[in-house]
Amino acid sequence: MLNIALPKGRLGEKVYKIFEEAGYECPSVLSNSRKLIFENEKKGVRYFWVKPSDVAIYVERGAADIGVAGKDIIEEYSPEVYELLDLNMGKCRMAVAAPKTFKDDPNRTLRAATKFKNIASKYYASQSRDIDIIELNGSIEIAPILGLSDVIVDIVETGTTLKENDLEVITEIMRISARLISNQTSYRFKNSEITALKDAVAKVIASKE
Repeated sequence: MLNIALPKGRLGEKVYKIFEEAGYECPSVLSNSRKLIFENEKKGVRYFWVKPSDVAIYVERGAADIGVAGKDIIEEYSPEVYELLDLNMGKCRMAVAAPKTFKDDPNRTLRAATKFKNIASKYYASQSRDIDIIELNGSIEIAPILGLSDVIVDIVETGTTLKENDLEVITEIMRISARLISNQTSYRFKNSEITALKDAVAKVIASKE
């Protein structure tokens, strides 16, 4: 059995459809129930739903052999997993945004509000910029409006929320998409099964491009 961690929500449902097309179906996955674990013994797969930010933990710790996690989660937490495939889904970007009137003064410490402190730290370290990271968990667009921060470092999809709050992207840090990841031990001991699934999924994705 391959244990597969899927992120809850729309992205996870889209990912499952790809797995299904690749020949790893388990119809009960999309049933309206409170169950979290579903398996198809014939296909040798067991799926389970978890919070998107927890997928990498389940895979790293071996509760799941493979899973699907955003590149943002992989970069933020640096889990000891293998990144096998870019699924070309859930595309967005990690960016620095600020009020339209913002002008950076390199002589003072920059205050950055973010949910992604490690990504922000690494980015600004590469710029040799002194920063004060303010960790927030809610809607961080309000931080610069209320003077709590100078900029924000966050995921940007359409940019609509930024515009509605008179903010704009000033720097793009990285492109983000969903990635197929594997537990390192599982990759050794279940290599043929994992490789077969990865190759089948890659073919489905290629056919859609």
